[in-house]
Amino acid sequence: MSAHPEAAALLARSHRLGADPRNTNYAGGNTSAKGTGTDPVTGGDVELMWVKGSGGDLGTLTGAGLAVLRLDRLRALTEVYPGVEREDEMVAAFDYCLHGKGGAAPSIDTAMHGLVDAAHVDHLHPDSGIALACAADGEKLTAECFGDTVVWVPWRRPGFQLGLDIAAVKEANPQAVGCVLGGHGITAWGDTSEECERNSLHIIRTAETFLAERGRPEPFGPVIEGYEALPAGERRERAAALAPYVRAVASQDRAQVGHFDDSGAVLDFLARAEHPRLAALGTSCPDHFLRTKVRPLVLDLPASAPLDEAVARLKELHTAYREEYAAYYARHADEDSPAMRGADPAIVLVPGVGMFSFGKDKQTARVAGEFYLNAINVMRGAEAVSSYAPIEESEKFRIEYWALEEAKLRRMPEPKPLATRVALVTGAGSGIGKAIARRLVAEGACVVVADLNGENAARVAEELGGSDKAVAVTVDVTSEEQIAGAFRAAVLAFGGVDLVVNNAGISISKPLLETSAKDWDLQHDIMARGSFLVSREAARVMTAQQLGGDIVYIASKNAVFAGPNNIAYSATKADQAHQVRLLAAELGEHGIRVNGVNPDGVVRGSGIFAGGWGARRAAVYGVPEEKLGEFYAQRTLLKREVLPEHVANAVFALTGGDLTHTTGLHVPVDAGVAAAFLR
Repeated sequence: MSAHPEAAALLARSHRLGADPRNTNYAGGNTSAKGTGTDPVTGGDVELMWVKGSGGDLGTLTGAGLAVLRLDRLRALTEVYPGVEREDEMVAAFDYCLHGKGGAAPSIDTAMHGLVDAAHVDHLHPDSGIALACAADGEKLTAECFGDTVVWVPWRRPGFQLGLDIAAVKEANPQAVGCVLGGHGITAWGDTSEECERNSLHIIRTAETFLAERGRPEPFGPVIEGYEALPAGERRERAAALAPYVRAVASQDRAQVGHFDDSGAVLDFLARAEHPRLAALGTSCPDHFLRTKVRPLVLDLPASAPLDEAVARLKELHTAYREEYAAYYARHADEDSPAMRGADPAIVLVPGVGMFSFGKDKQTARVAGEFYLNAINVMRGAEAVSSYAPIEESEKFRIEYWALEEAKLRRMPEPKPLATRVALVTGAGSGIGKAIARRLVAEGACVVVADLNGENAARVAEELGGSDKAVAVTVDVTSEEQIAGAFRAAVLAFGGVDLVVNNAGISISKPLLETSAKDWDLQHDIMARGSFLVSREAARVMTAQQLGGDIVYIASKNAVFAGPNNIAYSATKADQAHQVRLLAAELGEHGIRVNGVNPDGVVRGSGIFAGGWGARRAAVYGVPEEKLGEFYAQRTLLKREVLPEHVANAVFALTGGDLTHTTGLHVPVDAGVAAAFLR
């Protein structure tokens, strides 16, 4: 069934507005359209409103993300409205205004769209508009900027009463095309979709021009000596060194995924004299501080401070932050308030280096950083023409611990078993490693796809969902420098590393007398030495994070089974198998579990077998290469062929949360090879 023309026009307008970050932030704001539809019962005409539903994003909005309501019922709610003290009750009433199945869940801003007497309404959160909304003399500046065509509406928490307020403002000001909502954003309207969009953009661009022409050139003050941005290479080295410690700060209450931003706007803000004062004032727009918390944690040291000094100071500031946040909660909570959700910062600012942001997954962490960048832009605009004056702390608390927000959080699906965990898988560009990476992402992890073949790694990362799910690194596991670089890339992409799978390898299948010292060294360099180097770097990150962790070795049944013509490969696998036991004993005090998986010959999908190993092993056993998988299966107790997915299943079983008290274990995935039973 094709979309209603008004709904189709609304989606197109929403996409255009949402595509430009100057217009609104991710998942921020909402748009609506009114028109005539058909009553599914009577077949008669009915006046409807299509409006972006709760939690949607304008730039990616689909028809399924629209709530569809009957206007007569929605507007009839004014007759039963119990007043501002009980306005939250009206949200439940929206469900009784839905048309047919209703589409998406109506958002808190539904009343604003329905009660305003205009066919089309846009409510947006542009940085320029919020700068006026959060200026100390925002009402005066709004009048100077727009005359009487855009009207000031004092701060009011989003809800039914705000909808009534805006409707009254429009009725009293027929010349107006929209309004600036104090401490919040803008709303515009029009008789057609085109007119509404034009009015929204007029408000946004006019405010931008006003701030640029009227504003002071350096609203954040002079540069503080020593707080300037470090050179790019040095800056990212420092960020990578700090990242695991910063993640520990953000994850005391619950583990978080991280994102790093060293954009020019962030670095300039942190280099300037006014940044401590402004950061302490916190963000203002409700969309901002719901994702960034009421204020960030700011490291108060120059970028040149020694690393150990910076780490020690971070810990001190974190203790103070938690105490201050608990006091903030205690100042404003009452007996009906939801429990405190955690006292760790969502944003950590490091002068000269950049911004670390955190969330339940990579997208949430990235968006939190984008919102704080919005907040910096708002502060710059407000300070340029006035002074930044966000809404009162008590009002911020009312939003952050709003019963409706709590209900929204409770409606979220349960997190997947590996949510918030960051995995690095070596040899993940093909075969077993690719299957492991795919399974870990499916279970909620972020994955660093590490492989000697960078093109394969990039292809797998893209298949897994792109940078919010997986990133690719090219790494030779025999190189200490490249391994360190891979972990630097991991912590900058996701904040840290929690789960490492040593899977990279080759296989040299020769009799003893044909095995050269070069063969032996190459086999051991890649798998024994490489696994050691990767595990050592992983342990450095994991101990700094203080979140525990998992290291899994993909060993082999050959680690315990003595087969012919396989001296270099099998000896290396035995080395890996004992590394599991040694590291389990050493790293247990840090909560790091080390386990192994012992597969039998994985033929289908295997890079090693495709590279010549399969032909050589087939020759040893006297079977055609294409029958090698069947041959391996028939010598097992279960008569089943082992596939890459079966190995991936074992990795998940070891790391997915059910075996929390298991370390030093090797799990056979060989369909039952009695000679390889562990004793």
